[in-house]
Amino acid sequence: MGKAGTKGVSRADRERQIVDVAVEEFGRDGYAGVSVTAVARRAGISKPLIYSYFDSKDGLYLACVHRVGGLLVDAVAAAGSHSGSPDHALDTLEAIFTAVERCRHAWSVLYDPALPPTGEARDAVHLYRGRLAAMGAAGATGLLAGTGDGDPLDHQLLNHVWQYAVTAVMRWWSEHPDQSAAEMTARCGRLLTALGRGMTNGYDAQRTRATPA
Repeated sequence: MGKAGTKGVSRADRERQIVDVAVEEFGRDGYAGVSVTAVARRAGISKPLIYSYFDSKDGLYLACVHRVGGLLVDAVAAAGSHSGSPDHALDTLEAIFTAVERCRHAWSVLYDPALPPTGEARDAVHLYRGRLAAMGAAGATGLLAGTGDGDPLDHQLLNHVWQYAVTAVMRWWSEHPDQSAAEMTARCGRLLTALGRGMTNGYDAQRTRATPA
């Protein structure tokens, strides 16, 4: 990441460059582990300049949250070509992988466990997480509705499983950063296919055992 600098750079470009640096800092060390001094040093600018743009550490973090939250929400919202089908899950994962590959710390910033205890930044995090969760719930509902399953508890459970599965996948990717978005998509595609076949075969075998001779 290049330094933001000050000479000959517009305010909008300078803010964007500062946020780029801050996203990496917050993503790597978490909200609690980052200081404005560290961001300023990394960006090659003065600490007072950051305060003049963002008012506070929380203000800087809020700008980062809007950057990564908007990126992830827009990516998932665009992944609707197979909505209501099993392919929608892989489309959604591919969209997340592609977005995070472009902004490698996006997920860890939005899902930082050490959020500010109160304030606008925390509210913004919950807003973006809520939007992502709502789209996941809609995908689960669409998938089950397509099979004729209208049981609300089934919908609730599938959404619960999906939310935790995505979190687990992203945690695994953070531990294997050498994997590209394309490799992660292919890997998850293989796993989803295997799971789908295994569940179908298991269900068919159960029905066969239950059928009277």
